[in-house]
Amino acid sequence: MANVYRAEVIGSLLRPEYLKQARRRWEAKEISTREFKEAEDRAVDEMIALQQDCGVDVITDGEMRRTHFIAPLTDVISGVKPIPAFTRVWRRPHEKNQPGEQTNIQVQYAVVEKIHRTRSLTNEEFTYARGRAKKPLKVTLPSPLMMTLRWSPQYSREAYPDPFGLFRDAAVIVRQEARELAALGCEYVQIDAPELGMLCDPERRKQDFADNGMDPDRLLTEGMDIVNSVADVPGVTFALHVCRGNNKGYYVGEGGYDPVAKQVFTRARNFDRFLLEYDDWRSGSFEPLREVPKDKSVVLGLISTKRIEMEPAAEVAKRIDEAARYFPREQMGLSTQCGFGTVWEGNPIPESVQEAKLRLVAEIAHRAWG
Repeated sequence: MANVYRAEVIGSLLRPEYLKQARRRWEAKEISTREFKEAEDRAVDEMIALQQDCGVDVITDGEMRRTHFIAPLTDVISGVKPIPAFTRVWRRPHEKNQPGEQTNIQVQYAVVEKIHRTRSLTNEEFTYARGRAKKPLKVTLPSPLMMTLRWSPQYSREAYPDPFGLFRDAAVIVRQEARELAALGCEYVQIDAPELGMLCDPERRKQDFADNGMDPDRLLTEGMDIVNSVADVPGVTFALHVCRGNNKGYYVGEGGYDPVAKQVFTRARNFDRFLLEYDDWRSGSFEPLREVPKDKSVVLGLISTKRIEMEPAAEVAKRIDEAARYFPREQMGLSTQCGFGTVWEGNPIPESVQEAKLRLVAEIAHRAWG
C-alpha cells in the first residue's frame, strides 16, 4: 500500500483577481503570451507557498494554468467546441429535503470530431511546480469518463456512434499524460471523476446518461475498466477523486455511494487511494466504505469548499470516528470535499476562508492521526 498522507488538498484553488484579469487581457490580445505566463507563474508560486504554510501534507499547483479542472481534455485537444445551448441544471447547497437555488450552466464543450491531443498542459504544470515544492506534489487529471458530459447524441454521434469509443480515446490521452509525468519525476497523480458521483443520483443516471444513450450499468463495468486502465503507470501512486460536481458553488448530483461502491472500489484495482466527497447529506452514509479493499486508503472529504461556514473541529473528528467503523482508521486521511476553483471563476468564498479551511484540514488531520 502507498504512503498514507493525512492532510490533502483536492486540486484547484481560487485564482487571484490579477490572474483572472491577465487571462481576459491575454484572450483579448492586449498582453503577450509571455506576460500572461508571468502572471500564471506568480499565482502558482503564491498557491504553493499558501499550501505549505497551511501545513497540508500534499500540494498541487492550484490548477492556476487551467480554465477548468477538465482542461487537459478540452483546452489542449482537437475535436471539441463550445455549444451555447449545451447546458445542465446545477443546484446550490441546501438542507436535506428543502428546495435550493437552481440554475442552468453551459456545459462549455461538446465533442464534434475525433479527439487528439495538441500539447500537454500538465507537463508545464508539473515541471514548474517541481522546482518550487518542498512537500510531495501531485498532479490532477480528468477521468476519461468525464467525456460522458461532452458526448451529445445531437453533436457527437457522427464522430463517435458509440460513446465508449470516445471514452477509450480519452483514456489514451490521459494515460499518455500520466506516462509523461512519470518520466518527469511525478510520483502522485489524481484522477478526478465527478461523473461517478453523478451516477449515485437516480435523476442524473436517467437524464444525463440513460436518456442520452449511455447505459449507467455499462459505465460502471466497461466504463470503470476504462478508468482503471489510465492508472497503469509504474512508479506512480494513483488516487481516484469522486464528487457530485462543483461549479461556482453549485453541484449536480445527490445521493450516497451505495449504487456505485462495489463496482467503483473493486474495479479501480490500479488505484491506491480514494478521495471521497463527504461534506454533507448529499454523500450519504459511510457504510459503502465497507466495499473498499483493505489494501487501499481512503481520504475523507469532510471540509466543504462550497460553504463559507467553518466546520467545528469536534464534529469533524466525530465523523472520522464514525467512518472508522467501516474502514481501518490507520488507512484514512482528511481533505476538502472538492477543489476551491474547479472553474476559473472559482467558488463564491473569500480567499481568507480558503486559507482557514486548508489550515483546518491540516490541524484536524494531524491531531487525529499524529
